Amino acid sequence: MATGQAAKSARTVVISGVPDGLLNNDVMADILVIHFQMAKNNGGDVEEVTYPTMKKGVAYITFEDPEVVENVLKKDEHRLEDKRLSRYYPLKVTRYCENVFGSVTSVLNMSIFKDQFVLEDLIQELKKNITALSFGHLQSNGHIFVQGPFPAIKLLKDFLLLKAKSLSEKDKSQENKPHQRPKRRLQQQRLSMETSNFTPDPAGEKQVVVLDTDVYHYMKYFFLKKFLVNYDVVISDITDGEITTVYLENARSRSGARQVLRVKEEIENQSIKLHNSLRKERIYLEGHTGDEKQKYKQACETVKSHYPCVLVIPYDTHIDIIGNSSEIFEFTKEVSRKIQSQNIQLERSCSRGCCK
Repeated sequence: MATGQAAKSARTVVISGVPDGLLNNDVMADILVIHFQMAKNNGGDVEEVTYPTMKKGVAYITFEDPEVVENVLKKDEHRLEDKRLSRYYPLKVTRYCENVFGSVTSVLNMSIFKDQFVLEDLIQELKKNITALSFGHLQSNGHIFVQGPFPAIKLLKDFLLLKAKSLSEKDKSQENKPHQRPKRRLQQQRLSMETSNFTPDPAGEKQVVVLDTDVYHYMKYFFLKKFLVNYDVVISDITDGEITTVYLENARSRSGARQVLRVKEEIENQSIKLHNSLRKERIYLEGHTGDEKQKYKQACETVKSHYPCVLVIPYDTHIDIIGNSSEIFEFTKEVSRKIQSQNIQLERSCSRGCCK
């Protein structure tokens, strides 16, 4: 059954830009089926359409043949046209499995390098060496936004830490020279403070791992507690948006440096596996009342009992669903059906009440 579900997710595309509120939901679903079965749209036989979904203007189309997915994605433009619509609507079609932890955003503070490098030149060097990353505009305070695959973000951070460490060591070797200026010493001290939290302890008693925040949440919930039972290691973490820095330290002084290193290696290996296998779906709650938000959260908790390997993280503005692609695909559909069922029951109840 798991293989069949995985195949289903591979045969599914995400459609955004569906005109919302113009027609009955069943009619709109029928129009979508017609569009994606037409040869001129590179379509084929549709197994299932999921509309409406948790996201406004978004639908899921599952085809019978996975090759149709590739053909549909190759079409330059999809225009939803039908006599029941007053005009055409452009649609965006994406592969369902593209909703992965493939891109994160980080803010880098490059100001610590401004006395040693021309920052613009340093950024050009980074762009040349790590082509998978997209760099924003360098701000006057030395901050710059960087976006790209998490492994590339980690590579960038390691690269900058090595530069910072080399500059720090260079300053130390020159600090006793009579021509050393106070500004240079202050710069060295600031560099040390900036990098001390990220540099592994030489004795191996302290280690640091940088992870995608969602991957870390999943790992922390399902793996870390069980894994740490056999090790005397203390873990703390600092989350900064999509990146979480994890600090590992032996609970007893100098008695378990190997344990700390072993836990670090295990976390790194596990994070790579999860990064390649996990997917995330998001249920947006903005615009909903407090009661409606609670209804969604309760529905997620109810459905979760059937999906023990899915992690549900509720926030005030949204709910994140994390798991493998087939499970979260079915999970969000069940939540959607449950919410629709509750709304229908509420409407019937109100209707009976009005008739009395």
